[in-house]
Amino acid sequence: MGTIGELGEFGLIGRLTGRLPQGGDVRLGPGDDAAVIAAPDGRVVATTDLLGEGRHFRLDWSGPYDIGRKAAAQNLADVVAMGARPTALLIGLALPAATDVGWAERLYDGLADECAVVGASVAGGDVVSAPEITIAVTALGDLGGRPPLTRSGARPGDLVAVRGALGHSAAGLHLLQNPGPGARTAAEQRLVQAHLRPVPPYEAGAEARELGATALLDVSDGLLQDLGHIAAASGVRIEVDSAAVPAPPFPGPERRRFALTGGEDHAFAGTFPATAVPPPSWTVVGKVREGRGVTLDGAVQGPGGWDHFRE
Repeated sequence: MGTIGELGEFGLIGRLTGRLPQGGDVRLGPGDDAAVIAAPDGRVVATTDLLGEGRHFRLDWSGPYDIGRKAAAQNLADVVAMGARPTALLIGLALPAATDVGWAERLYDGLADECAVVGASVAGGDVVSAPEITIAVTALGDLGGRPPLTRSGARPGDLVAVRGALGHSAAGLHLLQNPGPGARTAAEQRLVQAHLRPVPPYEAGAEARELGATALLDVSDGLLQDLGHIAAASGVRIEVDSAAVPAPPFPGPERRRFALTGGEDHAFAGTFPATAVPPPSWTVVGKVREGRGVTLDGAVQGPGGWDHFRE
């Protein structure tokens, strides 16, 4: 199949865009100077994220298809967390010229397949040469005439609830970093897969709206840290009951820490009126009170979770 350097920039772009199904809100896809995407609401929800080789993925752990699914998922989840419907992704891809063309094609297959889960499309992007692989993703979404779900709406008396896996990705990363002498069990392999290819519960956005959510976000950097963002934006204190937080099926004492501070599961956490009755897919883990910050079992929590600029 050859390398990207042999194929050339425009040859690669043609190969990749030819693999991308179009439709839905993408009215004009790759091939021109820019894409044209419908915005029925008159507003566009937009978010962007970077994935760097050695930081967000390792080539000895992840294949290109999983990397593509992960890159799309973490951005689509951010759109859903705003209460919007994802419509399109724009991809910036930097990679060495010696990269096999098939690797890039499988990456785009992963991006396209994750988009298909929510009815979105890859609308275009750019490809450049670089010493290491970097993937920049911009996701767009439509609010459908409704107000966005932000981090600033939590009020004292609200319930705090979560939807999706917590700590599974962190447990999987731990297993990858600390391989045992024997083969992994089926449960351990599922945890590893949760790190390599997270599966956000995208339906959480619509469910949160139906429940009357006052605030919502994607848990990407750890539950306690991300709840701290809601607390700060809303000017409230969030009290978390550690016993109520669902933990991953990890055979060790760190399972609770993984659930509270592990990121990249892309679960959702939100606040809801005290009268709300969340369905079984949601777990109530705390309450909103007057005050500031986040407490865990009554103890004030400092910085935790993931921060790129904090060791």
